Amino acid sequence: MTVVACPTCSKGVEWTEANKFRPFCSERCKKIDLGAWAEEKFVIPGAAPSDALDETPGDR
Repeated sequence: MTVVACPTCSKGVEWTEANKFRPFCSERCKKIDLGAWAEEKFVIPGAAPSDALDETPGDR
């Protein structure tokens, strides 16, 4: 059996199909993580998308 640390509280969590919240230990920790993404506390780096409305015909 594999045990991983909950990304939110670091509690040991069994990585099994029976744990419907994996890799989190509970629904609470899962929602805390989702809230952090919604508040943009976590971001995935990347280039900002270009806005087609800001381009002039000669820019393409």
